[in-house]
Amino acid sequence: MNWLEITVNTSHERLEPLTARLTALGVEGFITEDEADVREFLENNRKYWDYVDEDFMRRMAGVCRLKFYLEDSEAGRLELARLSSSLPEFELLPRPVRDEDWENNWRAYYKPIEVGERLVIVPQWLPAPEDGRVALRLDPGLIFGTGAHATTQLCLAELEKAAAGKTVLDLGCGSGILAIAALLLGADRAVGVDIDDKAPAVVMENAGFNNIGPDRLTVFAGDVLSDKALSRRLSGQRFGLVLMNIVADVIISLAPKVPDFMAEDGLFICSGVIDGREGEVEAALTAAGLHVLAHRQKDNWHAFICDKSKEETL
Repeated sequence: MNWLEITVNTSHERLEPLTARLTALGVEGFITEDEADVREFLENNRKYWDYVDEDFMRRMAGVCRLKFYLEDSEAGRLELARLSSSLPEFELLPRPVRDEDWENNWRAYYKPIEVGERLVIVPQWLPAPEDGRVALRLDPGLIFGTGAHATTQLCLAELEKAAAGKTVLDLGCGSGILAIAALLLGADRAVGVDIDDKAPAVVMENAGFNNIGPDRLTVFAGDVLSDKALSRRLSGQRFGLVLMNIVADVIISLAPKVPDFMAEDGLFICSGVIDGREGEVEAALTAAGLHVLAHRQKDNWHAFICDKSKEETL
């Protein structure tokens, strides 16, 4: 079916009354884009990230608009005329769209991404390049973690050197990209954990694109800080490689737990640390009984590779 996407530009103060009037006129299913709401959300959820894309914030500058959809038909255009006459102080701007626009157009933005010396990340609907690299297939529309960000690439580059023969724990696994990459690079098995209850299904779907099954990859939804049973279950396994690609505040809060999850000769790789936070993250890692072996940087982001300090293993 073809549709008309109707955009109404307004202000933050007029947005709620406009929505109420359209609802009274029989319109259902709104999309709102409001810079004020975005800024409020970011401020109230600051602990979950250190950085917001500057291009995104520039695009949102001064934006306050509402969108809804009508059938692109004679009946739909008559309905648009009725609504326009009922809201003479607003301009209702129509744009034709098709179902397949929503379903497929976003895919054009995703291409294979070469990472490090051995990996190439391939959207699952595209053929893998025949260049000898290990292909990691993902559906990048499912959940956070596509491989395009510098923090993920820092982790993936280290996995090329560290994954073979290891058991892996990926804390904050998102799409599962790190755990799946580790398995493709020779890890024996992996466990992923994420606070998002959608993560297990998403990770296992991505794992299926790479012919990885539940015999090698297990995923839990939960918080290792508040879920004591989950924390005990993970610490009882002792992993050769622990991964964390989140943000500085979460790394700092989880650092004291990390040695409990590591085998005595295990490694911890963490990333997601923006410029200016690396010093306090390194201090938190050291205080938690970890020894920083290496500090990597890409663009404005930092990663640390650690083992247990000698004092911890005595």
